[in-house]
Amino acid sequence: MDTGLEIPGEVQYPSSPVLVPPGRPTPRRTLYLSNLDDQRFLRFSIKYLYVFPAAAAVSAASLRAALADALVEYYPLAGRLRHGDEEGKLVVECNAEGALFAEGSLPGLAADDFLRGGGARPHRSWRKLLYRVDSHSFVAVPPLVVQVTHLGCGGMVLCMAINHCLCDGVGTAQFLNAWARAARSSGIVGDNPVVHDRCALRPRCPPRVEFAHPEYHCHDAAADDGASNLLAHLLGQPLAPVSLTFSAARLAHLKKQLLLKRCTSFEALAGTVWRAWVRALDPPATLHVKLLFSVNARRRLTPELPDGYYGNGFVLGCAESTAGQVAAAAPMPTVVRLVQEAKERVDDAYVRSMVDLLEEHRRGVDGGAKPDLSASLVISAWTRLGLEDLDFGAGAPAHMGPLTSEIYCVFVPVAGDPGGVTVLVSVPQAATDKFEHYCCNPMDAAGVAETGSGAMATGNGMLERDEKQQPCHGHEIKIDYK
Repeated sequence: MDTGLEIPGEVQYPSSPVLVPPGRPTPRRTLYLSNLDDQRFLRFSIKYLYVFPAAAAVSAASLRAALADALVEYYPLAGRLRHGDEEGKLVVECNAEGALFAEGSLPGLAADDFLRGGGARPHRSWRKLLYRVDSHSFVAVPPLVVQVTHLGCGGMVLCMAINHCLCDGVGTAQFLNAWARAARSSGIVGDNPVVHDRCALRPRCPPRVEFAHPEYHCHDAAADDGASNLLAHLLGQPLAPVSLTFSAARLAHLKKQLLLKRCTSFEALAGTVWRAWVRALDPPATLHVKLLFSVNARRRLTPELPDGYYGNGFVLGCAESTAGQVAAAAPMPTVVRLVQEAKERVDDAYVRSMVDLLEEHRRGVDGGAKPDLSASLVISAWTRLGLEDLDFGAGAPAHMGPLTSEIYCVFVPVAGDPGGVTVLVSVPQAATDKFEHYCCNPMDAAGVAETGSGAMATGNGMLERDEKQQPCHGHEIKIDYK
Protein backbone atom coordinates (compact mmCIF):
# COMPACT_ATOMS: atom_id res chain seq x y z
CA MET A 1 0.00 0.00 0.00
CA ASP A 2 1.32 3.43 -0.97
CA THR A 3 1.53 5.50 2.22
CA GLY A 4 3.24 8.63 0.95
CA LEU A 5 6.79 9.89 0.60
CA GLU A 6 9.17 8.05 2.92
CA ILE A 7 12.26 10.10 3.67
CA PRO A 8 15.39 7.91 3.81
CA GLY A 9 18.42 8.57 5.98
CA GLU A 10 18.80 10.75 9.03
CA VAL A 11 19.10 14.49 9.37
CA GLN A 12 22.68 15.65 9.85
CA TYR A 13 23.06 18.34 12.51
CA PRO A 14 26.29 20.36 12.19
CA SER A 15 25.76 21.79 15.67
CA SER A 16 23.43 21.59 18.64
CA PRO A 17 20.14 23.52 18.59
CA VAL A 18 20.23 27.01 20.04
CA LEU A 19 17.76 29.12 21.98
CA VAL A 20 16.75 32.30 20.17
CA PRO A 21 15.59 35.01 22.59
CA PRO A 22 13.88 38.23 21.51
CA GLY A 23 16.31 40.61 19.81
CA ARG A 24 15.55 43.42 22.28
CA PRO A 25 14.38 43.59 25.92
CA THR A 26 10.75 42.52 26.36
CA PRO A 27 8.28 42.76 29.25
CA ARG A 28 8.71 40.30 32.11
CA ARG A 29 5.22 39.28 33.06
CA THR A 30 2.90 36.35 33.63
CA LEU A 31 0.40 36.02 30.80
CA TYR A 32 -3.09 34.80 31.67
CA LEU A 33 -4.50 32.17 29.29
CA SER A 34 -8.23 32.07 28.62
CA ASN A 35 -10.33 28.94 29.06
CA LEU A 36 -10.30 28.58 25.27
CA ASP A 37 -6.49 28.65 25.36
CA ASP A 38 -5.73 26.03 27.99
CA GLN A 39 -8.39 23.44 27.28
CA ARG A 40 -7.13 19.95 28.01
CA PHE A 41 -7.51 18.81 24.43
CA LEU A 42 -5.43 21.75 23.14
CA ARG A 43 -2.40 20.91 25.25
CA PHE A 44 -0.23 19.96 22.32
CA SER A 45 1.84 21.66 19.64
CA ILE A 46 0.63 22.12 16.08
CA LYS A 47 3.36 20.98 13.71
CA TYR A 48 3.66 22.77 10.36
CA LEU A 49 5.82 21.85 7.37
CA TYR A 50 6.88 24.21 4.57
CA VAL A 51 8.86 23.13 1.49
CA PHE A 52 10.81 25.86 -0.32
CA PRO A 53 12.50 25.17 -3.66
CA ALA A 54 16.06 26.38 -4.20
CA ALA A 55 14.89 29.67 -5.69
CA ALA A 56 12.86 30.49 -2.57
CA ALA A 57 15.27 29.23 0.10
CA VAL A 58 17.07 31.60 2.45
CA SER A 59 19.94 31.10 4.88
CA ALA A 60 19.45 29.73 8.37
CA ALA A 61 21.27 32.77 9.75
CA SER A 62 18.74 35.16 8.22
CA LEU A 63 15.85 33.05 9.53
CA ARG A 64 17.34 33.02 13.01
CA ALA A 65 17.96 36.79 13.03
CA ALA A 66 14.44 37.51 11.76
CA LEU A 67 12.98 35.17 14.37
CA ALA A 68 14.70 37.14 17.13
CA ASP A 69 13.14 40.32 15.71
CA ALA A 70 9.65 38.78 15.50
CA LEU A 71 9.86 37.53 19.08
CA VAL A 72 10.19 41.12 20.28
CA GLU A 73 6.50 41.59 19.49
CA TYR A 74 5.46 37.97 20.09
CA TYR A 75 7.52 37.61 23.23
CA PRO A 76 5.25 35.03 24.99
CA LEU A 77 6.42 32.49 22.37
CA ALA A 78 9.92 32.93 23.83
CA GLY A 79 8.63 32.26 27.34
CA ARG A 80 7.64 29.05 29.11
CA LEU A 81 4.37 27.53 30.22
CA ARG A 82 3.81 26.75 33.88
CA HIS A 83 0.96 25.78 36.15
CA GLY A 84 -0.74 28.85 37.57
CA ASP A 85 -2.09 29.58 41.02
CA GLU A 86 -5.65 28.70 39.99
CA GLU A 87 -6.35 24.98 40.02
CA GLY A 88 -6.04 23.44 36.55
CA LYS A 89 -4.92 26.67 34.87
CA LEU A 90 -1.81 27.22 32.78
CA VAL A 91 -0.06 30.56 32.40
CA VAL A 92 2.89 31.76 30.33
CA GLU A 93 5.96 33.02 32.15
CA CYS A 94 7.31 35.65 29.77
CA ASN A 95 10.97 35.30 30.66
CA ALA A 96 12.63 35.61 27.21
CA GLU A 97 14.24 32.19 27.58
CA GLY A 98 13.92 31.78 23.85
CA ALA A 99 12.54 29.62 21.06
CA LEU A 100 14.44 26.46 20.13
CA PHE A 101 16.09 26.65 16.69
CA ALA A 102 17.74 23.66 15.01
CA GLU A 103 19.58 23.50 11.69
CA GLY A 104 20.20 20.30 9.75
CA SER A 105 20.68 18.87 6.28
CA LEU A 106 19.42 15.96 4.19
CA PRO A 107 21.52 15.86 0.99
CA GLY A 108 19.57 12.92 -0.43
CA LEU A 109 16.24 14.78 -0.41
CA ALA A 110 14.98 17.35 -2.94
CA ALA A 111 12.07 19.78 -2.76
CA ASP A 112 10.48 18.18 -5.84
CA ASP A 113 10.21 14.91 -3.93
CA PHE A 114 7.37 16.46 -1.92
CA LEU A 115 5.51 17.44 -5.07
CA ARG A 116 5.36 14.03 -6.65
CA GLY A 117 4.95 10.46 -5.55
CA GLY A 118 2.56 11.11 -2.68
CA GLY A 119 4.35 14.02 -1.13
CA ALA A 120 1.13 15.70 0.00
CA ARG A 121 0.47 12.86 2.43
CA PRO A 122 2.51 13.03 5.62
CA HIS A 123 4.62 9.97 6.40
CA ARG A 124 5.86 9.01 9.84
CA SER A 125 9.44 9.45 8.60
CA TRP A 126 8.77 13.18 8.24
CA ARG A 127 9.01 13.57 11.99
CA LYS A 128 12.79 13.65 11.67
CA LEU A 129 12.37 17.09 10.05
CA LEU A 130 11.51 18.63 13.41
CA TYR A 131 13.90 18.46 16.34
CA ARG A 132 12.49 16.35 19.14
CA VAL A 133 12.72 17.92 22.58
CA ASP A 134 13.25 15.41 25.36
CA SER A 135 11.05 16.60 28.17
CA HIS A 136 9.27 15.10 31.14
CA SER A 137 6.06 17.02 30.43
CA PHE A 138 4.20 19.07 27.85
CA VAL A 139 4.61 22.19 29.98
CA ALA A 140 8.41 21.97 29.88
CA VAL A 141 8.63 22.03 26.06
CA PRO A 142 9.41 25.48 24.59
CA PRO A 143 6.23 26.98 23.08
CA LEU A 144 8.05 27.41 19.75
CA VAL A 145 10.41 24.83 18.22
CA VAL A 146 11.86 25.44 14.74
CA GLN A 147 14.01 23.35 12.42
CA VAL A 148 15.35 24.33 9.01
CA THR A 149 16.63 21.41 6.94
CA HIS A 150 18.79 22.10 3.89
CA LEU A 151 18.11 19.83 0.91
CA GLY A 152 20.44 18.47 -1.73
CA CYS A 153 18.73 20.54 -4.43
CA GLY A 154 19.48 23.79 -2.62
CA GLY A 155 15.96 24.07 -1.26
CA MET A 156 14.91 23.86 2.35
CA VAL A 157 12.22 22.42 4.59
CA LEU A 158 11.05 24.64 7.42
CA CYS A 159 9.17 22.94 10.24
CA MET A 160 7.86 24.44 13.42
CA ALA A 161 5.89 23.26 16.44
CA ILE A 162 3.76 26.01 17.98
CA ASN A 163 2.02 25.44 21.30
CA HIS A 164 -1.73 25.46 20.69
CA CYS A 165 -2.38 26.98 24.12
CA LEU A 166 -0.75 30.23 22.98
CA CYS A 167 -2.34 30.71 19.58
CA ASP A 168 -4.76 29.26 17.07
CA GLY A 169 -4.46 29.16 13.28
CA VAL A 170 -5.22 32.85 12.85
CA GLY A 171 -2.68 33.77 15.52
CA THR A 172 -0.10 31.41 14.05
CA ALA A 173 -0.52 33.01 10.63
CA GLN A 174 -0.07 36.46 12.21
CA PHE A 175 3.17 35.39 13.88
CA LEU A 176 4.60 33.53 10.89
CA ASN A 177 3.92 36.45 8.59
CA ALA A 178 5.52 38.83 11.09
CA TRP A 179 8.58 36.56 11.04
CA ALA A 180 8.58 36.62 7.24
CA ARG A 181 8.22 40.41 7.16
CA ALA A 182 11.20 40.72 9.49
CA ALA A 183 13.24 38.54 7.13
CA ARG A 184 12.25 40.78 4.22
CA SER A 185 13.11 43.88 6.29
CA SER A 186 9.52 45.00 5.91
CA GLY A 187 8.89 45.62 9.61
CA ILE A 188 7.47 43.21 12.15
CA VAL A 189 4.03 44.52 13.00
CA GLY A 190 1.38 44.26 10.29
CA ASP A 191 -1.68 46.45 9.88
CA ASN A 192 -2.75 45.93 13.51
CA PRO A 193 -0.83 45.96 16.80
CA VAL A 194 -0.23 42.61 18.50
CA VAL A 195 -2.78 41.93 21.26
CA HIS A 196 -1.50 39.72 24.09
CA ASP A 197 -4.26 40.23 26.67
CA ARG A 198 -6.76 37.35 26.92
CA CYS A 199 -9.08 38.89 29.54
CA ALA A 200 -11.86 39.47 26.99
CA LEU A 201 -12.55 35.73 27.29
CA ARG A 202 -12.60 35.46 31.08
CA PRO A 203 -15.48 33.40 32.50
CA ARG A 204 -18.42 35.11 34.16
CA CYS A 205 -18.81 35.08 37.93
CA PRO A 206 -20.65 32.95 38.71
CA PRO A 207 -20.42 30.85 35.52
CA ARG A 208 -23.66 30.49 33.55
CA VAL A 209 -23.92 27.51 31.21
CA GLU A 210 -26.96 28.31 29.08
CA PHE A 211 -26.68 25.78 26.24
CA ALA A 212 -26.40 21.99 25.98
CA HIS A 213 -23.01 22.10 24.19
CA PRO A 214 -23.15 18.73 22.40
CA GLU A 215 -19.55 19.24 21.29
CA TYR A 216 -18.53 18.33 24.85
CA HIS A 217 -21.39 16.17 26.07
CA CYS A 218 -21.93 12.58 24.95
CA HIS A 219 -25.33 11.73 23.49
CA ASP A 220 -27.19 9.13 25.58
CA ALA A 221 -24.07 7.11 26.31
CA ALA A 222 -25.98 4.13 27.72
CA ALA A 223 -28.14 3.72 24.63
CA ASP A 224 -25.23 4.12 22.24
CA ASP A 225 -22.76 1.98 24.21
CA GLY A 226 -22.79 -0.99 21.86
CA ALA A 227 -22.60 1.14 18.72
CA SER A 228 -19.85 3.32 20.18
CA ASN A 229 -17.83 0.24 21.07
CA LEU A 230 -18.15 -0.91 17.47
CA LEU A 231 -16.90 2.41 16.16
CA ALA A 232 -14.03 2.36 18.66
CA HIS A 233 -13.11 -1.05 17.26
CA LEU A 234 -13.16 0.30 13.70
CA LEU A 235 -11.00 3.28 14.61
CA GLY A 236 -8.61 1.02 16.48
CA GLN A 237 -7.56 -0.65 13.24
CA PRO A 238 -4.36 0.30 11.37
CA LEU A 239 -4.77 3.71 9.80
CA ALA A 240 -3.80 4.93 6.33
CA PRO A 241 -3.39 8.60 5.36
CA VAL A 242 -5.67 9.86 2.60
CA SER A 243 -5.13 13.04 0.59
CA LEU A 244 -7.79 14.48 -1.73
CA THR A 245 -7.34 17.79 -3.52
CA PHE A 246 -10.42 19.74 -4.61
CA SER A 247 -9.73 22.59 -7.02
CA ALA A 248 -11.55 25.90 -6.62
CA ALA A 249 -13.54 25.13 -9.77
CA ARG A 250 -14.54 21.72 -8.44
CA LEU A 251 -15.76 23.25 -5.17
CA ALA A 252 -17.75 25.85 -7.08
CA HIS A 253 -19.40 23.05 -9.06
CA LEU A 254 -20.17 21.14 -5.86
CA LYS A 255 -21.85 24.19 -4.33
CA LYS A 256 -23.89 24.66 -7.51
CA GLN A 257 -25.09 21.05 -7.30
CA LEU A 258 -26.34 21.55 -3.74
CA LEU A 259 -28.96 24.08 -4.89
CA LEU A 260 -28.73 26.04 -1.64
CA LYS A 261 -29.34 29.80 -1.56
CA ARG A 262 -26.04 30.28 0.23
CA CYS A 263 -23.21 27.89 0.90
CA THR A 264 -19.51 28.35 1.57
CA SER A 265 -16.80 26.07 0.25
CA PHE A 266 -16.11 24.92 3.80
CA GLU A 267 -19.74 23.99 4.45
CA ALA A 268 -20.02 22.05 1.19
CA LEU A 269 -16.74 20.21 1.67
CA ALA A 270 -17.27 19.53 5.38
CA GLY A 271 -20.66 17.96 4.64
CA THR A 272 -19.15 15.92 1.82
CA VAL A 273 -16.27 14.61 3.92
CA TRP A 274 -18.45 13.86 6.96
CA ARG A 275 -20.90 11.88 4.87
CA ALA A 276 -18.10 9.98 3.13
CA TRP A 277 -16.49 9.21 6.50
CA VAL A 278 -19.71 7.79 7.93
CA ARG A 279 -20.41 5.79 4.80
CA ALA A 280 -16.89 4.36 4.69
CA LEU A 281 -16.89 3.28 8.34
CA ASP A 282 -20.33 1.73 7.83
CA PRO A 283 -21.58 1.89 11.46
CA PRO A 284 -25.09 0.85 12.56
CA ALA A 285 -27.67 3.28 11.22
CA THR A 286 -28.90 4.13 14.73
CA LEU A 287 -25.50 5.31 15.95
CA HIS A 288 -25.46 8.99 16.89
CA VAL A 289 -22.59 10.62 14.99
CA LYS A 290 -21.13 14.11 15.18
CA LEU A 291 -19.04 16.46 13.11
CA LEU A 292 -16.87 18.75 15.25
CA PHE A 293 -15.20 21.67 13.50
CA SER A 294 -13.51 24.93 14.38
CA VAL A 295 -15.52 28.15 14.14
CA ASN A 296 -13.76 31.51 14.27
CA ALA A 297 -15.56 33.43 17.03
CA ARG A 298 -13.60 36.67 16.69
CA ARG A 299 -16.39 38.50 14.84
CA ARG A 300 -19.20 36.64 16.62
CA LEU A 301 -18.45 38.13 20.03
CA THR A 302 -19.83 41.39 21.45
CA PRO A 303 -17.61 43.33 21.45
CA GLU A 304 -15.53 41.64 18.78
CA LEU A 305 -12.03 40.51 19.62
CA PRO A 306 -9.57 43.18 18.45
CA ASP A 307 -7.58 42.77 15.27
CA GLY A 308 -4.14 41.51 16.25
CA TYR A 309 -5.53 39.11 18.88
CA TYR A 310 -3.49 35.96 18.38
CA GLY A 311 -4.82 33.78 21.20
CA ASN A 312 -7.37 31.04 20.65
CA GLY A 313 -10.46 32.66 19.17
CA PHE A 314 -11.92 29.48 17.72
CA VAL A 315 -14.59 27.33 19.34
CA LEU A 316 -15.99 23.95 18.37
CA GLY A 317 -19.12 23.76 16.25
CA CYS A 318 -21.10 20.53 16.36
CA ALA A 319 -23.38 19.03 13.73
CA GLU A 320 -25.09 15.80 14.78
CA SER A 321 -27.50 13.17 13.53
CA THR A 322 -27.77 9.41 13.23
CA ALA A 323 -25.40 7.52 10.96
CA GLY A 324 -28.34 6.39 8.83
CA GLN A 325 -29.51 9.95 8.23
CA VAL A 326 -26.04 11.28 7.39
CA ALA A 327 -25.10 8.35 5.17
CA ALA A 328 -28.27 7.63 3.30
CA ALA A 329 -31.69 8.87 4.30
CA ALA A 330 -31.05 12.63 4.16
CA PRO A 331 -30.21 14.26 0.81
CA MET A 332 -26.79 15.88 0.56
CA PRO A 333 -28.10 19.46 0.95
CA THR A 334 -29.68 18.46 4.27
CA VAL A 335 -26.33 17.21 5.57
CA VAL A 336 -24.69 20.49 4.55
CA ARG A 337 -27.50 22.38 6.27
CA LEU A 338 -26.63 20.59 9.53
CA VAL A 339 -23.14 22.10 9.23
CA GLN A 340 -24.59 25.55 8.55
CA GLU A 341 -26.93 25.37 11.54
CA ALA A 342 -24.03 24.37 13.79
CA LYS A 343 -22.11 27.45 12.63
CA GLU A 344 -25.12 29.71 13.13
CA ARG A 345 -25.48 28.63 16.77
CA VAL A 346 -22.09 30.14 17.60
CA ASP A 347 -22.80 33.69 18.75
CA ASP A 348 -21.69 35.77 21.72
CA ALA A 349 -24.04 34.03 24.16
CA TYR A 350 -22.95 30.59 22.97
CA VAL A 351 -19.24 31.38 23.28
CA ARG A 352 -19.68 32.90 26.76
CA SER A 353 -21.61 29.82 27.82
CA MET A 354 -18.84 27.57 26.47
CA VAL A 355 -16.18 29.53 28.38
CA ASP A 356 -18.25 29.10 31.55
CA LEU A 357 -18.72 25.38 30.88
CA LEU A 358 -14.94 25.01 30.65
CA GLU A 359 -14.61 26.92 33.92
CA GLU A 360 -17.04 24.64 35.75
CA HIS A 361 -15.32 21.50 34.48
CA ARG A 362 -11.87 22.88 35.26
CA ARG A 363 -12.85 23.11 38.90
CA GLY A 364 -14.58 19.73 38.92
CA VAL A 365 -13.28 16.25 39.55
CA ASP A 366 -13.21 15.29 35.86
CA GLY A 367 -10.03 17.26 35.17
CA GLY A 368 -11.55 19.50 32.52
CA ALA A 369 -14.14 19.30 29.75
CA LYS A 370 -13.26 17.06 26.84
CA PRO A 371 -14.85 16.98 23.37
CA ASP A 372 -17.12 14.06 22.61
CA LEU A 373 -14.94 11.98 20.30
CA SER A 374 -16.78 8.67 20.72
CA ALA A 375 -18.31 8.79 17.23
CA SER A 376 -17.11 12.08 15.84
CA LEU A 377 -15.12 13.34 12.88
CA VAL A 378 -13.08 16.45 13.77
CA ILE A 379 -12.21 18.96 11.03
CA SER A 380 -9.64 21.72 11.41
CA ALA A 381 -9.57 24.21 8.53
CA TRP A 382 -6.19 25.79 7.74
CA THR A 383 -7.59 27.54 4.67
CA ARG A 384 -8.10 31.31 4.31
CA LEU A 385 -5.80 32.05 7.25
CA GLY A 386 -2.75 33.21 5.30
CA LEU A 387 -0.65 30.25 6.45
CA GLU A 388 0.47 29.52 2.90
CA ASP A 389 1.59 33.10 2.14
CA LEU A 390 4.98 32.78 3.80
CA ASP A 391 7.71 34.60 1.89
CA PHE A 392 11.02 35.12 3.72
CA GLY A 393 12.36 37.26 0.91
CA ALA A 394 13.04 34.82 -1.93
CA GLY A 395 9.62 33.44 -2.78
CA ALA A 396 6.65 31.43 -1.55
CA PRO A 397 6.74 27.75 -0.52
CA ALA A 398 5.91 25.06 -3.05
CA HIS A 399 4.08 23.07 -0.39
CA MET A 400 2.72 23.58 3.11
CA GLY A 401 0.76 21.31 5.37
CA PRO A 402 0.85 19.34 8.61
CA LEU A 403 3.98 17.44 9.56
CA THR A 404 2.00 14.41 10.67
CA SER A 405 -1.26 12.76 9.64
CA GLU A 406 -3.84 12.35 12.37
CA ILE A 407 -7.25 10.79 12.74
CA TYR A 408 -8.74 14.27 12.76
CA CYS A 409 -9.18 15.91 9.36
CA VAL A 410 -7.28 18.97 8.15
CA PHE A 411 -8.31 21.23 5.26
CA VAL A 412 -5.06 22.60 3.78
CA PRO A 413 -4.70 25.39 1.18
CA VAL A 414 -3.36 24.45 -2.25
CA ALA A 415 -0.29 26.19 -3.62
CA GLY A 416 -1.14 27.95 -6.88
CA ASP A 417 -4.92 27.56 -6.44
CA PRO A 418 -6.15 30.12 -3.86
CA GLY A 419 -9.61 28.59 -3.62
CA GLY A 420 -8.49 24.97 -3.69
CA VAL A 421 -8.45 22.67 -0.67
CA THR A 422 -6.55 19.49 0.11
CA VAL A 423 -8.28 17.18 2.57
CA LEU A 424 -5.89 15.22 4.78
CA VAL A 425 -7.16 12.56 7.15
CA SER A 426 -6.23 9.08 8.33
CA VAL A 427 -8.89 6.39 8.14
CA PRO A 428 -8.82 2.61 8.75
CA GLN A 429 -6.94 0.94 5.91
CA ALA A 430 -9.94 -1.23 5.05
CA ALA A 431 -12.09 1.89 4.54
CA THR A 432 -9.77 4.03 2.38
CA ASP A 433 -11.14 3.00 -1.02
CA LYS A 434 -14.74 3.52 0.08
CA PHE A 435 -13.91 6.87 1.67
CA GLU A 436 -12.27 8.10 -1.52
CA HIS A 437 -15.15 6.81 -3.63
CA TYR A 438 -17.79 8.61 -1.58
CA CYS A 439 -15.78 11.83 -1.58
CA CYS A 440 -15.62 11.56 -5.39
CA ASN A 441 -19.37 10.92 -5.59
CA PRO A 442 -20.92 13.16 -2.92
CA MET A 443 -24.27 13.58 -4.71
CA ASP A 444 -24.82 9.84 -5.08
CA ALA A 445 -28.11 9.44 -3.19
CA ALA A 446 -28.06 5.68 -3.74
CA GLY A 447 -24.53 5.22 -2.49
CA VAL A 448 -25.60 3.83 0.89
CA ALA A 449 -29.01 2.71 2.01
CA GLU A 450 -30.31 1.63 5.39
CA THR A 451 -31.25 -2.02 5.65
CA GLY A 452 -33.65 -3.65 8.05
CA SER A 453 -30.81 -4.81 10.27
CA GLY A 454 -29.26 -1.37 10.53
CA ALA A 455 -26.39 -2.22 8.19
CA MET A 456 -25.70 -0.22 5.06
CA ALA A 457 -25.39 -1.37 1.47
CA THR A 458 -23.38 0.42 -1.19
CA GLY A 459 -24.60 1.37 -4.64
CA ASN A 460 -22.89 2.39 -7.84
CA GLY A 461 -22.87 6.17 -8.02
CA MET A 462 -21.23 7.92 -10.95
CA LEU A 463 -19.69 11.33 -11.37
CA GLU A 464 -21.31 13.91 -13.57
CA ARG A 465 -20.19 13.38 -17.16
CA ASP A 466 -18.39 16.69 -17.38
CA GLU A 467 -16.40 16.15 -14.20
CA LYS A 468 -12.80 15.18 -14.94
CA GLN A 469 -10.75 13.37 -12.36
CA GLN A 470 -8.15 10.74 -11.86
CA PRO A 471 -9.45 7.28 -10.96
CA CYS A 472 -10.39 6.82 -7.30
CA HIS A 473 -7.67 4.40 -6.34
CA GLY A 474 -4.48 4.76 -4.37
CA HIS A 475 -4.41 7.24 -1.54
CA GLU A 476 -3.80 10.57 -3.19
CA ILE A 477 -6.15 11.82 -5.86
CA LYS A 478 -6.87 15.22 -7.33
CA ILE A 479 -10.41 16.16 -8.21
CA ASP A 480 -10.87 18.91 -10.74
CA TYR A 481 -13.64 20.42 -12.79
CA LYS A 482 -13.10 22.38 -15.98
